[in-house]
Amino acid sequence: MLTCKQFLEELNDYLDPSIDPETKRHLEAHVCECPNCFVIVDTTQKTLKVFRGMDPQPIPEDLKNRLWSALERKMAAKKGVA
Repeated sequence: MLTCKQFLEELNDYLDPSIDPETKRHLEAHVCECPNCFVIVDTTQKTLKVFRGMDPQPIPEDLKNRLWSALERKMAAKKGVA
């Protein structure tokens, strides 16, 4: 049986509709036995449904520039260039 930590590491796969049936059954067995993980899955599915129903909103240009700058700094730091 999976631990909650192991299940949460696989949560993204569990929510992916293209997951193979055997893996889905394996993960689902944990959700059926674990009320905490059941709540996490239920809440995540409801949240995704809400966000999928929303219209995309444009990102303000200044925010976009700050995000790109932060990402570039982080990538440079990982490469030891910073």
